[in-house]
Amino acid sequence: MWERITQFFDTEIKKLGVENCYFPIFVSHAALHKEATHIADFAPEVAWVTKSGGTELAEPIAIRPTSETAMYPAYAKWIKSHRDLPLKLNQWNNVVRWEFKNPQPFLRTREFLWQEGHSAFADMKEAHQEVYDILELYRRVYEEILAIPVIRGRKTEKEKFAGADFTTTVEAYICASGRGIQGATSHHLGQNFSKMFEIVYEDPETHEKKYVYQNSWGLTTRTIGVTVMVHGDNTGLILPPRVASTQVIVVPCGITANMTDAERDELIAKCRAVEESLSSADVRCRGDYRDNYSPGWKFNHWELKGVPLRVEMGPRDVKNGQLVAIRRDNGERVTINIADSVTRVKALLEDIQSSLFNKAKKDRDEHLIVVKTWDKFLAALDARNIILAPYCGESKCEEKIKQDSARDAVVEDGAPAMGAKSLCIPFDQPAEIQGSDHCICPGCEGKPKYYTLFGRSY
Repeated sequence: MWERITQFFDTEIKKLGVENCYFPIFVSHAALHKEATHIADFAPEVAWVTKSGGTELAEPIAIRPTSETAMYPAYAKWIKSHRDLPLKLNQWNNVVRWEFKNPQPFLRTREFLWQEGHSAFADMKEAHQEVYDILELYRRVYEEILAIPVIRGRKTEKEKFAGADFTTTVEAYICASGRGIQGATSHHLGQNFSKMFEIVYEDPETHEKKYVYQNSWGLTTRTIGVTVMVHGDNTGLILPPRVASTQVIVVPCGITANMTDAERDELIAKCRAVEESLSSADVRCRGDYRDNYSPGWKFNHWELKGVPLRVEMGPRDVKNGQLVAIRRDNGERVTINIADSVTRVKALLEDIQSSLFNKAKKDRDEHLIVVKTWDKFLAALDARNIILAPYCGESKCEEKIKQDSARDAVVEDGAPAMGAKSLCIPFDQPAEIQGSDHCICPGCEGKPKYYTLFGRSY
């Protein structure tokens, strides 16, 4: 799955002029703490190397939690003139954030894979445009590849990336738990880091030294966890065809002790021919010809793995020149002439992709509620909804909303927060703020600025 995601995203960012690079995993203590505000958010999660074999290091070395402090000293050396800009680099790597309280597979893990893009511009508007261009690619990853609807928006001041001027995000909804989850973020760093690391260029007109404008943006293997939770069922995974490593599994059926070797060989040959025909048409197809497992066992095995389409062929199907295709998403069985198998299977895969997206969008939309009063806010939250509510934008109100909405909920220490937190300020607002509207925070006398998306989250 990650390979499919990386192939798509890597191709698209190269169209934007981004180049891939790699920086070391180890970051010195001095470099990591050069930007104190930025590292403060990561400090509790930083893993430190203190020994080399049995020898104590003179100074501990950090394993990167993110790479700003590792990369930007090099940017300061490389960028001297406006001709060196823009500089757009991305690296596919791993990072370590020592999650002690509540690590969860694919969602919050001590090590994860991601891409982190870091760019520098002379022009602020050009930098802003890239933030939104990248965010659009993240939307496409979720909606077009993973079949998961997302809400695009801007993080509040409280929730934005440490050291950023502003953070944009795509937010998904997990129907099974009634929680929102951050999908990916694209940040405009302004000149905050360039001033700290002295990343300057000479203005061609005034010949003055000017600080560059910077962005950073990242997408992680959390995408896999979100896909599992949004589409999976009690039988196992359900993978959207565009991201599935195997789109079609071919299983021969009806092989009995009474069959002759010739009949068995003919059936297997027909299955292999279908497999090869689909594979040659760029369908990711494989056959399961293991003779130590029954067809029923194989059906369960591949359903558990979420393969979008299962093809069954037995002696009668071979005789009639047909196959039976079974959809993983809804269990529907479709009989297809072998001669039409490539066209029909491709159409089925596209229909599965769109059906998964439509189902997820329907679930999300049914749980996306607009409220203007605190009582309705709490009721909607307890009904496992995500909520659009008027909000004044003040961090103190945001903290109070989180505390008061948790109420008497009992959760284990470190578990996902039970109080409602802000997920984003959606770009697509549900309505204009009216003069009679009040901030959703009880007791707030400030005027709301916009509708903000709230919900329990991971």
